[in-house]
Amino acid sequence: MPGAATVVRPTDDELDLFGLTHRGRVRAENQDHFLVSTVHPQVVIHGTSLPEPEKLPLRGTRFATVLVLADGVGGAAAGNDAARLATETVTRYVSSTMRSYHAAGSSTEAELLMSLKETALEAHHAVRSEAASRPGMKGMATTLTVCVVVYPWAYVVQVGDSRCYFYGAGKLTLLTHDQTIAQSLVDQGLMPADRLKASPFRHVLASAIGSDEALPVVTPFDISERGALILMCSDGLTKHVSDDEIEAHIRDMESSEQVAHDLLDLALERGGTDNITIIAARAPLKKKPA
Repeated sequence: MPGAATVVRPTDDELDLFGLTHRGRVRAENQDHFLVSTVHPQVVIHGTSLPEPEKLPLRGTRFATVLVLADGVGGAAAGNDAARLATETVTRYVSSTMRSYHAAGSSTEAELLMSLKETALEAHHAVRSEAASRPGMKGMATTLTVCVVVYPWAYVVQVGDSRCYFYGAGKLTLLTHDQTIAQSLVDQGLMPADRLKASPFRHVLASAIGSDEALPVVTPFDISERGALILMCSDGLTKHVSDDEIEAHIRDMESSEQVAHDLLDLALERGGTDNITIIAARAPLKKKPA
């Protein structure tokens, strides 16, 4: 794991986690899927003589938080199924990986990064296998952005152009890099950066789960700052709301639920031309005693 600073991990009750998804004002169906979850050790009782077993502390303190966002492409049914299947696959795989990682207690950061890349590729193979077995599902694909928090570090895994931001020290930072044809042209110096927003290839994916090629990229970042926020979103938000506006809303936020709804409302007011999914997660500053 990077770094060795001693930090106090937020308790389960201190976490402020929220996610939402909306069809938008134009699309006939919502092809986005998301998951906001925490991973815990747990005791499952299959039989006991105790009178009130439900009062026992059967669930241990979390050892990971997992956030998943998938934006389906390839037609209504195909896109929706691809996003759903990717989210389900990642949930199963990451849950197993995080439990093994926690139990081993000695895995290196390199091993964790590799396992998270494998997570995305596992979803990629699952979607391609499903498409191959179902007639009419050609082009079935999805973006995939996964954030795994093993405090005080987080790891974001991205394929496609759904985004993950980090807000800390009063500044919003984009942690992911859009895997689109337009961004690729800019990266290669074949198109000026100032033409990116107007390019017809801005939302054409160069890499996606289930497509010909999936190129997962994993980025680690420090989340030990209390009050910092992780924000994930599909491009249904960023088509209408700028990074500066996202930063301003986070700066004035009261809760993850409130900022997610405010950003959704802003995108809908401006047309809501695509499905919109937003996930917000933070450990708020501790309140001072009265």
